[in-house]
Amino acid sequence: MTEEPLFKVVRGTPTAEEVAAIVGVLFSRPAAAAVAAAPVSRWRQSARPAARPRWR
Repeated sequence: MTEEPLFKVVRGTPTAEEVAAIVGVLFSRPAAAAVAAAPVSRWRQSARPAARPRWR
């Protein structure tokens, strides 16, 4: 099986501890598919500076 690596070092020679720290950070993050964006309420949208006024 020849899969493309998840990341590669393009500069320098990291120590084993540095690589372990990077791997720990990457694998401790939640998966992108598991994180769902909460719906934004109309009240919150109206409070945004760039929002057009939707009230009369």
